[in-house]
Amino acid sequence: MKEHGERSKADFGSAAGTMKKYDVTALGELLIDFTENGVSGQGNPLFEANPGGAPCNVLAMLSKLGRNTAFIGKVGKDVFGERLKTALEEAGIDAQYLRMDEKIHTTLALVHTFPGGDREFSFYRNPGADMMLTEEEIPEELIRNSRIFHFRSISMTHEKVRNATRKAVQIAEQAGCMISFDPNLRAPLWDDLNEAREQIQWGLKHCHILKISDNEITWLTGKKDYTEGVEWLNNRYRIPLVLVSMGKAGSRAYYKGNMIEVPPILREDTIETTGAGDTFCGCILNGILEKGLEQLTDEYLKEMLMFANSAASVITTRRGALRVMPSREEIEGNFS
Repeated sequence: MKEHGERSKADFGSAAGTMKKYDVTALGELLIDFTENGVSGQGNPLFEANPGGAPCNVLAMLSKLGRNTAFIGKVGKDVFGERLKTALEEAGIDAQYLRMDEKIHTTLALVHTFPGGDREFSFYRNPGADMMLTEEEIPEELIRNSRIFHFRSISMTHEKVRNATRKAVQIAEQAGCMISFDPNLRAPLWDDLNEAREQIQWGLKHCHILKISDNEITWLTGKKDYTEGVEWLNNRYRIPLVLVSMGKAGSRAYYKGNMIEVPPILREDTIETTGAGDTFCGCILNGILEKGLEQLTDEYLKEMLMFANSAASVITTRRGALRVMPSREEIEGNFS
């Protein structure tokens, strides 16, 4: 595995990788998000079982935009696992590399929503099937046949799946894939946040595209100013493209010393924000697939951010994300 200063150089031109079958392959968690949806006649909260998991949300958005996608992960061989596999197939994501564990159940998350759409997660993952993915189960040929490989830190919380993730990243580097990383910190899933920091820093060493949220960059770098935070990152990791999602404040792209900022598109009919960052990320990766990563103009970055912000805005009006990603027409109609 290459160390800092030896970051692999993929062919980032827009025509690069066009001979590869898959535009984006992602690895990580696939789970059920139990999302609050009203109350019963007795006043008890009702939860809707939505298919979720950030990597597959990203892929679902890309599939909606016509991209060829595939997923690497593990669910339980139970009713939830079967439903999740069906949801992937319905979303147009290649599910043939989804493993099903005979002993460990599918990971579950309860999503508690607050006024304004913010949410809090409670995970049932001690263990969960997504943690059981092994190095031997990584499909090398699939990764080699992909233009972008996408991962995040939840697949690095425990040793077994961490080793599988690192092997997948190594294959992607050897194959010249563009590598996309989203830290997506979920503090309750880590025994120690110092360990979380260490694993996230490993991911930063091996990515070409970083999508990071405002609270994550502040936590990681100690900088309240996001530009100072990105400078802190790039002094250590030299990441070609950094996207900072800032929620109701919009988003930014940092590329070759320039910063492009685009305001948010706020909706009065927002329900909750689950999947907004993943929807944003999927649209960004779609833009990179279109133009490559070497010669992005400020104008194109602005257009890409506007499109991604709009898609994220639309998804906040729906419960769940994976099965309800917006179409290109809905996204463009939201800011035109």
